Amino acid sequence: MREALSRQNADVPGGNVNTGREELVLRTMGRYTDPRGFEDLMIANVNGSPIRLRDVAHVEDGTKEQRSLARLNGIPTVTLEIRRQSGANTIDVINGIKRELPRLEGQLPADVKMEVIRDQSRYIEAALHEIQKHLILGSILASLVVLLFMRSWRSTLIAAVAIPCSLISTFGMMRALNFTLNSVTMLALVLMVGVVIDDAIVVLENIFRFIEEKRIEPREAAREATKDIGLAVLATTLSLVVIFLPVSFMSSISGRFLYQFGITAAVAILVSLLVSFTLTPMMSSRLIRVGDADTGGGHNSAGSRSGFYRWIDKAYTVMLAYAMRHRLAVSLVALMVVFSSIPLYRAVKQEFIPTNVDEAEFEISVNGPEGTNLAVMNETMAAIEKDVLSTPGVRLVLSNAGGSFLGGVNQGGAYVRIAPHEERTFSLGRLWTETKRGHPLDAFKGNYSQQDVMLEVRRRLQKYSPMRVGVRNAPSFNFGAGGRFDIDFNLRGPDIVALAAYGEDLMKRSQTLGGIVDADTSLKLNKPELRVEIDRARAADLGVDSTDIATALRLMVGGEDRASRFRDESINEDYDVELRLAEQYRSDVATIQRLYVPSSRGGLVRLDNLVKINRDTSPSRIDRLNRERLVSMRASVAPGFALADRIEALRGAVAQMNLPAAYTTTVSGRARELERTFTEFIWAFILSIIFMYMILASQFESTIHPVTILLSLPISIPFALLSLWATGDTLNLYSALGILVLFGVVKKNSILQIDHMNSLRSRGMERYEAIMQGNRDRLRPILMTTLALIAGMLPLALGTGPGAEERRSIAVVVIGGQMLSLLLTLIATPVVYSLLDDLSHTARWRKIASVTSGLRERLKKSRRRSREVPAEAAEARVVHDDQPEHLTAGVIRD
Repeated sequence: MREALSRQNADVPGGNVNTGREELVLRTMGRYTDPRGFEDLMIANVNGSPIRLRDVAHVEDGTKEQRSLARLNGIPTVTLEIRRQSGANTIDVINGIKRELPRLEGQLPADVKMEVIRDQSRYIEAALHEIQKHLILGSILASLVVLLFMRSWRSTLIAAVAIPCSLISTFGMMRALNFTLNSVTMLALVLMVGVVIDDAIVVLENIFRFIEEKRIEPREAAREATKDIGLAVLATTLSLVVIFLPVSFMSSISGRFLYQFGITAAVAILVSLLVSFTLTPMMSSRLIRVGDADTGGGHNSAGSRSGFYRWIDKAYTVMLAYAMRHRLAVSLVALMVVFSSIPLYRAVKQEFIPTNVDEAEFEISVNGPEGTNLAVMNETMAAIEKDVLSTPGVRLVLSNAGGSFLGGVNQGGAYVRIAPHEERTFSLGRLWTETKRGHPLDAFKGNYSQQDVMLEVRRRLQKYSPMRVGVRNAPSFNFGAGGRFDIDFNLRGPDIVALAAYGEDLMKRSQTLGGIVDADTSLKLNKPELRVEIDRARAADLGVDSTDIATALRLMVGGEDRASRFRDESINEDYDVELRLAEQYRSDVATIQRLYVPSSRGGLVRLDNLVKINRDTSPSRIDRLNRERLVSMRASVAPGFALADRIEALRGAVAQMNLPAAYTTTVSGRARELERTFTEFIWAFILSIIFMYMILASQFESTIHPVTILLSLPISIPFALLSLWATGDTLNLYSALGILVLFGVVKKNSILQIDHMNSLRSRGMERYEAIMQGNRDRLRPILMTTLALIAGMLPLALGTGPGAEERRSIAVVVIGGQMLSLLLTLIATPVVYSLLDDLSHTARWRKIASVTSGLRERLKKSRRRSREVPAEAAEARVVHDDQPEHLTAGVIRD
């Protein structure tokens, strides 16, 4: 029966025996049910005597070798990091985890507590809350500007409605493209507050002017005024859209960051154009009463132009008349302003993103010498933790010693949280709170920033040499291995020893350059090791293969992490069975030399008969870039300095080192993205200018007027750079966005001026009178749109809270550049307009113009011929319509 079962089972996979009605399963069970059973495992038989595992080893049911530990404010802690999958929403993931925490907390012992330490949603929600406040305040302030100039609450309501209509409609696009309400899209909406109201203000002001000065009924005034200003509004809006669209298609990391920004801004602007052509005229025709406008007739007798605006109008008229008499002097001043952008550009510091961001949290990294064990790192991190906790303003410290996924036991770090913004920085909310308590001056006392705390922590941790300590902000972008550092400067070459020496030399030189702190190198040749040199001739004589030597050393010294598996049926879990020398023998050369290895000739051979073991050092890691070995010098930028100038200083230091030709330098991380982003921004600026010229040329049907309009752009750049320099800000990703916004709003003024001057001249007015009258008519909408934009930006410039430094960079550029360049553009645009008009009447220009005009006429004739109706059809149609005879002849003749 047993033989029959064996024969049947041999052909059945898995040992299943089918006897017809029943199924018989045969299993061989050789597992230990108790870890102590491993001690009875027989591993050899010498002269008939069994050798069991307990005779040569110690069996222990314990844990794996500890490689890391953590503490929260000095209390032992187990940390659990949860990361969202790509494409998942951060807020949804975190809220889902928080909902599950109470259920898990109920399963923990009474003396174990669960606490959320790092919560990215906290920063996101706080930043979005600040942006929402800025959005509301900016909308209110922009609307108040309309009330200030128009002196009519109905007009204010009409202009104010354009803001929610444009922004709320943009949400539909965001939903369709699967955008989220994040810091980027919300920032775009805040920036557009002062922009989307511009079109409504321009149309509304023109309607109001028609009612007030031309004594036209509101319904007719809405129709005629919108038609009168429509070309200018269309040109300004389309030329503003083409500024933001090229930014959306940048290919760098910044391009992915700005994609949602550019699309959101462009859609909001297009919706504002639709609102200004439909909703604004309709509401104006219905809501504006003749009594709201003092219809005295004429420009000077208009009621809304009295009061403070009368003095502004008089002053501008005098300055414009003076400028028209001294056009050469005004041109020279404008040229000097434009060329001043060169020294100002060099004076303004540059970086990728602001490094002074106050997020109320930062990180500390600690790297010990190679060979430092976990016990030493634990003692060091405990001392560092006490020093950091005693620093004023620090609320929480989560420290860890040892390696994580790729780290070693000689590494450590800490997460530090400080007091929230509302307790340590001045804000209007804090001023209001302290005022209610009766101590308003307390809002100005005891204020400090995150940078102040970081400087104090860095000063306190200088004593922990030879540990290399770094204090830095949590990274906003993922740039790879060196992305957590401000500076990631690479040296590449063939010789690893020379690279390490050059890296150490550069690190020492960086300390003398100034502005570079927490410097360290990625390549270190001080990792201790035992180097085994095999006597190959002797090993061959004794019949020992080098593979057996390597296997013995790997098993005994390095250890086998998974020699077998033990299953604990009581909890239904499997555990690794490790095999390794005892800890006190692993680094003992004498013990290692007494190990035995098998010989092909039979028997065992002691290791000291075959090898020589020496203590030496080697690289802890070897990095490569494009298959070249490299060493990275990583550091942070000190306050008062910027990334771009520190990179240039490091390049100068490398030039003084006179490296061989085989050794080259590159930058990675933020510095590389800085160079790529600024290059792509330059191309985006160029494309925007080209697109703007094409749109303006098609709108004005002129090659000269677009040049006049676009000359306002270089005039605004020096004032933007001057604003950054005066406030101590830097030229970064956000301030570059501010320059884009500034380009869009500055040229709006020139479009309004030139369009109205051309309109007046087409009605027969002389050029000088058209310039004076046209610019006076457009002064009020220009001032209103400018001040509305500035009012919308004020909350960003004065705001506090998470991410305020990033938003402030944009506001500083737009507010400073627009305010300072306003007067010059109001004066320079009509002067340039007249100069180019004079140029167009010269003999050489007429010759050039005749060629272009001939081409333009031929294109027009070809378009007319393509649309021309045949004579017979025309006659039949005209007779059928019963039109006058001269119209029929006119159609045929055309």
